[in-house]
Amino acid sequence: MDRQKTIMIVEDTEMNIDILVEALQDEYELIVAINGAEALELAEEQKPDLILLDIMMPEMDGYEVLKRLKETSELNHIPVILLSAITDSDSKFKGFSLGAVDYVTKPFEIIEVKARVKTQLKLEDARLMLEGQNIILEQKVKERTELIEKTNFATIYCLAALAETRDPETGQHIKRTQKYIRELALELRSNKEYEDVLTDEYIELLYKSAPLHDIGKVGVKDSILLKPGKLTDEEFEEMKKHTIYGGESLMVGIKELGEESFLTLAKEIALTHHEKWDGSGYPRGLSNKDIPISGRLMALSDVYDALISKRVYKGAFTHEDAKAIILEGRGTHFDPDVVDAFISREDKFIEIMEQFKDC
Repeated sequence: MDRQKTIMIVEDTEMNIDILVEALQDEYELIVAINGAEALELAEEQKPDLILLDIMMPEMDGYEVLKRLKETSELNHIPVILLSAITDSDSKFKGFSLGAVDYVTKPFEIIEVKARVKTQLKLEDARLMLEGQNIILEQKVKERTELIEKTNFATIYCLAALAETRDPETGQHIKRTQKYIRELALELRSNKEYEDVLTDEYIELLYKSAPLHDIGKVGVKDSILLKPGKLTDEEFEEMKKHTIYGGESLMVGIKELGEESFLTLAKEIALTHHEKWDGSGYPRGLSNKDIPISGRLMALSDVYDALISKRVYKGAFTHEDAKAIILEGRGTHFDPDVVDAFISREDKFIEIMEQFKDC
C-alpha cells in the first residue's frame, strides 16, 4: 500500500486554514504552520511531500520562506504551491522565479486546489521515479565503463606478456618501467610547462599503456632478439624495426577503435621511446620537443631498467652507475627536464627496483 502523502499548509488566516483542511484531510496527512519561521522548522522536521504557502504573512512573507526552502539542500526538492489574493503578473513571476511550481488565487476554489495538489504530487512522483531510473542507468553505465576499461587493460597485459615470451630475460621489466614512467610524470607536472598535459587521467593512461612499448619485438627474429653477443650493424638495423612493428600492429587496433582509444598513446610510446633528445635516435630521428612527452618519459624509464637488469650480454649495473650514465646523457639522449625529474624521484626508482627484482 502506498504511503499517505503529507501536505504542509502555511497560512496565517484561520478561515483559510479551515477551508484547506476540510478539503484535503480525507486524502492526505496534514501539517499546519501559521507563520514562516514555524513553517521552516516543521519542514526540516517532517519533510512534507508538498507545501501550500501563503504569500502575505507578517514578519516573514511567503517569498522569503520559499527562498530559504530552495536554499536548503534537504528541502529544495519539495514542490511549493503559492497561495495569494494578489493576481498581478509580477507577483506570480516572482514566485515562479524563486521556485514555486504553481500559484492558486484566493478565494479558493476547492476543486481547483485539490486538482492542482494532485497534479503536483503526481509530477513529483514521476520526477522521483525518473531520478531513480537515472541513478540505476548511471550505475549500469559506470559498471559497463569499468568493465570496458578492465578489458582494455587486460588486453594490454596479454599483449605485453606475449612480447615478453620472446625476450624472457626482461622478467619484471614491464612492471618496473610502468611504475618508473608514472613517477617521472608525477614529478614533471610540477613544472608549469607540463601541468596542463600531465593530468591525472593522462598519467593513468600513460601508466597502463606503457607495457606495450616493446610489443614490436614479436616481429624480430629470435636469432637477433636472443643473441648473447653484440649485434652486427645489419642486425641492429633489424632490431630497431621493433618500434615500427609495434606502431603498425597497434595501428590495426586504432583503426577499429578510433583515434580516441587507449591504443593511440600506446602506439606513440612504441614508436618514439628510442628517439633521442639530440636527434640521433630511431626510427625517425626526432629531436627535442618534437618527441612526444610519452616517448621522452619512456626513453629514460626503459634505459634505466635495461641498465639495472642482467642480460645475456651484460651484468646488472648498480643504481649509482645507471644514474651516472643517465646524467651523462642529459641533453643528448634524454630530455633535461625528464632527467631532473628522475633525480628528484631516484629514491622511488630504487624502491621500485628493489620491490620488483627479477627472480
